[in-house]
Amino acid sequence: MTNEATGVPLGEAQGRHPVTAAEWSAIERDPEFRALVAAKRRFILPATVFFIVYYFALPVLVGYFPGLMSVRVVGKLNLAYLFALSQFFMAWTVMYLYIVKARDFDARAARIVEKVQRGGIS
Repeated sequence: MTNEATGVPLGEAQGRHPVTAAEWSAIERDPEFRALVAAKRRFILPATVFFIVYYFALPVLVGYFPGLMSVRVVGKLNLAYLFALSQFFMAWTVMYLYIVKARDFDARAARIVEKVQRGGIS
């Protein structure tokens, strides 16, 4: 694969060499890489499921429990509006948590890349 803008093969930009099939095979067998993939999966899957369930809970609750969701909390503000507003905060919270976790994922990935560039994975 090449960078469409420069025509340079991906991985060769900035002095890096392209990853060969043999290197990818070695990386896939590396315990540190497997631990990184498992850690990402442990965070991303539950976060995605939580986000989808929380997002679709509003229309489901409004559809099946309109009386509950129309309960007024303050003035004309009801539970449905509060729940809808809470989705913004939930999305920002999930995003923040991912950013925090992504820093760790990136650091671990950088260590793996350094190991590959040093020839430490074979």
